[in-house]
Amino acid sequence: MSVTATAPVRSRRRAALGWIALTLGLVLVALVGGALVFSGYERKDPLDPESAGADGTRALVRILQQQGVRVVVARDRGAAERALGTGNATLVMRDAPMLSDDGLRDLAGRAQHVVLIEPRSRALDVLLDGSTLGGFSADAAVAADCAVPAAANAGTALVGELMRPGAGVAGCFPVDGDFALLHDDDGAGRTVTALDGLSTLTNASLPRDGDAALALGVLGQAETLVWYVPSLADADQGTTAPTLGELTPAWVTPAILLLLTSALAAAIWRGRRFGPLVTERLPVTVRANETTEGRARLYAASGDAGHAIDELRRAARSRLVRLMGLSARTGPSDIADAVAQRLGADRARVRGILVDDLPRTDRDLVVAADRLRDLEESVRAAVRTEGTTR
Repeated sequence: MSVTATAPVRSRRRAALGWIALTLGLVLVALVGGALVFSGYERKDPLDPESAGADGTRALVRILQQQGVRVVVARDRGAAERALGTGNATLVMRDAPMLSDDGLRDLAGRAQHVVLIEPRSRALDVLLDGSTLGGFSADAAVAADCAVPAAANAGTALVGELMRPGAGVAGCFPVDGDFALLHDDDGAGRTVTALDGLSTLTNASLPRDGDAALALGVLGQAETLVWYVPSLADADQGTTAPTLGELTPAWVTPAILLLLTSALAAAIWRGRRFGPLVTERLPVTVRANETTEGRARLYAASGDAGHAIDELRRAARSRLVRLMGLSARTGPSDIADAVAQRLGADRARVRGILVDDLPRTDRDLVVAADRLRDLEESVRAAVRTEGTTR
C-alpha cells in the first residue's frame, strides 16, 4: 500500500472501530436490561407477599398454601373486594392512608377476619375501638400471657412495635403495659387482629421462637386469605392531597394573570421594534492582499520567524492535500511522507521542509519559504506529468 493511501485508510479504520465499540456497548446494555426484565427482577416493598427478600413474606405465603389456605394477592382495592366477595375469608392489609375511615370500615366489613400487619394509629382507632400505638420492644422473646388461641399456641414470640388496647380489646405479649398483639372478637365470629409484621411475619423473622406458629395461627383462620397491597389509585374521593390551586386563595390566580398581562404589555411597549434588515455601508473596504501584507509586516516587526513559517507551511500543506487527493484530516507528517513518495525524494529532507526545520533569522525564513515554494512546484509538476502520461 502506498503512503498516499495510508492516512485515509487509518481514518476510516478508526471511524469503523468507533462505531463497532458503540454498537457493542448498546448490545451489552440491551442484554443486561433484558436479563433483568426477563428474570423478573423488581424491587418489592417490605411485607410484600411475593418478595423473597429478608423483609418480604413469600415464605409465609408458601407455608399457608401448603396448609391448604388459598392465598389471593390483591394489588388494588377492587381486586380485594372481588376476592372477599366469595364468602368466608381473612383480609390481611398493611397501612392504607389513602383510604378514608369509611373506606377502611367498608373493606374490613367484607371479611370474616381482618389482620393489620402494619398498624398505625388511625387504623387502630377505626377498627379496634380507639386503640393506639405504644412503645417498642428491643427484639426480645415475650410470652403470650393471654387467651387468644393463636397467641397462646405460639407461647412466645419476638416482637417489635407495641400498642395500647382500646375498650374491650384483648392484648397479648405484654411489655411494660403495652402489647405486641391486639385482638377484638365481636362474639359472632368476626375478628380484628393487629401485630407488627416486620418483627413477626417476614422471611427473616419467621424461623425465630414462636413467630411461625403465631403467623400461621393468625393468618390461617379461614380457607381463603386475601392479601391486600394498597396502591395510590385506591384513594377515596376527598382523601387525596389538595392541589396547589385548592390551597391558594381565590384572588391569587387573577392577580397572577394580571401581572403577566402587565409584563407582556410593558415588554411590547419598551421592546425593540422589528422591521426589515438595513444594509450598513462600511466606511472602508480593504483588499485581501493589503490585509496579507499588513499581517506580514506585523510578523516582521515582531521578529517571530517561527510563527511566520508555520503559517506558510499550513497554507502549503493545504494546497498539497488538494493536489494529491489526500484526506483533509491527514496529519503533517503523513503529508510529508506522501510528498516524498510522490517525488522519490528523501523523507527526512521533505519532512524538514514541511514540518521540522525552524528558521531563527529573517534570512533563514526566506530560504525556508523558497524551499517550500520549490517543493510545492515540484509536486504540481509531478501531478501534471502523471495526468499527461495517463
